[in-house]
Amino acid sequence: MDLQSLTLLVEIIDSGNLSQAARKLKMTRANVSYHLAQLEKQAGVQLVKRTTRRVEPTEVGLRLYEHGRNIHNEMLAARETITSLGQELRGRVGISVPSGYGQIVMSPWLIEFKRQFPGIVLDVLFENRADNLRDEVDIAIRVMQEPPLSVIARSLGDVRYIACASQDYAAQHGLPQTLMELRASPLITAGVMGRQLRVAAYQGMERQEVTLEPTLSSEHFPFLREGILAGLGVGLVPDYVLQDKIASGEVLTTLSDYRLSIFGTHMYLLYLPNRHQTRAVRTCIDFLLAKARGADTAAL
Repeated sequence: MDLQSLTLLVEIIDSGNLSQAARKLKMTRANVSYHLAQLEKQAGVQLVKRTTRRVEPTEVGLRLYEHGRNIHNEMLAARETITSLGQELRGRVGISVPSGYGQIVMSPWLIEFKRQFPGIVLDVLFENRADNLRDEVDIAIRVMQEPPLSVIARSLGDVRYIACASQDYAAQHGLPQTLMELRASPLITAGVMGRQLRVAAYQGMERQEVTLEPTLSSEHFPFLREGILAGLGVGLVPDYVLQDKIASGEVLTTLSDYRLSIFGTHMYLLYLPNRHQTRAVRTCIDFLLAKARGADTAAL
């Protein structure tokens, strides 16, 4: 069994089907299938289970895949070390960030990173996709309750939702003091199209859940911020969306006895455990974790 055979197995399992693996390896599908059959014949066991659309590793195949992936990553790291000796840090980092947190909190961080490492190509996607990592994305920032076991998750800190409104709105209509009053208010918050919006509210160990019907809803938190500042209703948003306006007194908060949650209470930085991380990607991960720690310290 040689390195080329292990590389073939890694690409097949990573791709999920023979056709995609063939495109990546610049081979025909029939050629990939033949070499896989030869590898299984040499190993004396079945390495992948084939269906019409996907291939999945057997237990032996998964063990071989892990060895092959580790060897492949070490070779890439060695090659990168040789080619980058004495040179400016270069490479590409694909990063997917939530639209609101990315624009309001992370944009200054990413601009600072780019200034510090001008040789790195930074490819930033502002999106709220539910999936985690794709070929072009090395790092994903996501709000969730629990990260999936298939990824490595590094904490960026808690996400605290607040109920708030502009001073003008509060002067004219008052602020809701209970969850039922919140439900009856004109609400400005994020939502998922076609689904009811359920909000979990924790008061000590007690958990309540209410269904809300927003009058202004969007996944784009900077837009929700403008709606709240315009006095269109009561906002239910993460605290970072209006932190500056709360500090200045332009926006007032309410229901502070509750911990509110819509999509999750924690922000994570996610990356795949088996994908080779270039120096550029590792540097970006370390930079973002340091910025998040600094932001947490400043908030205390």
